[in-house]
Amino acid sequence: TSAEIIAFLLTISGWVLVSSTLPTDYWKVSTIDGTVITTATFWANLWKTCVTDSTGVSNCKDFPSMLALDGYIQACRGLMISAVCLGFFGAVFGLIGMKCTKVGGSDRTKAKIACLSGLMFILSGLCSMTSCSLYANRITSEFFDPSFVAQKYELGAALFIGWAGASLCIIGGIIFCFSIAENSNSARRGYAYNGATSVMSSRTKVHNSVPDKTPPKHFDKNAYV
Repeated sequence: TSAEIIAFLLTISGWVLVSSTLPTDYWKVSTIDGTVITTATFWANLWKTCVTDSTGVSNCKDFPSMLALDGYIQACRGLMISAVCLGFFGAVFGLIGMKCTKVGGSDRTKAKIACLSGLMFILSGLCSMTSCSLYANRITSEFFDPSFVAQKYELGAALFIGWAGASLCIIGGIIFCFSIAENSNSARRGYAYNGATSVMSSRTKVHNSVPDKTPPKHFDKNAYV
């Protein structure tokens, strides 16, 4: 039960971190430095690109069309939304499958539900990690490409938050998956085997349990001579 509680806390924390990366602004960031202060900061996420000047005023522009976006941004959007959905259903099944709750049926059924929750959290973590890694790979490849002449960016805070949340989801999901193995081992330990009873011993028990109804023998006087 304690392992399942720890796994549930880890997965919920990871899911919250993964969900917070979607509205986070700084997926990639770049600055233009002047002689004394930063003159402008460019940053972007999955939904818009913005610039902030030295006075703190930000001007943002949403991506005009989903079909006109780059393929990696569309893939990152789909993976992150899938990660959030899988984490939500994994949390619901995790509550049902935990031993400390009173819903879900028998312990064996609850262990299967908890294992299903663990698989969902593992998939959620993998989707989030794939999305963040794909986005980071695009940033690093453009940054180190000498022929790329457009604005170059660096890794933003949202990517590190997404990696941390994905790691927590995967670790908690693995602990949830081990709960079904622990449940099966405890069920085997609770079964006591008394050994096979032989046929002769059973017959002896039956014979001894039946009272002797043979009438007593009467002896005459000549028997004692």
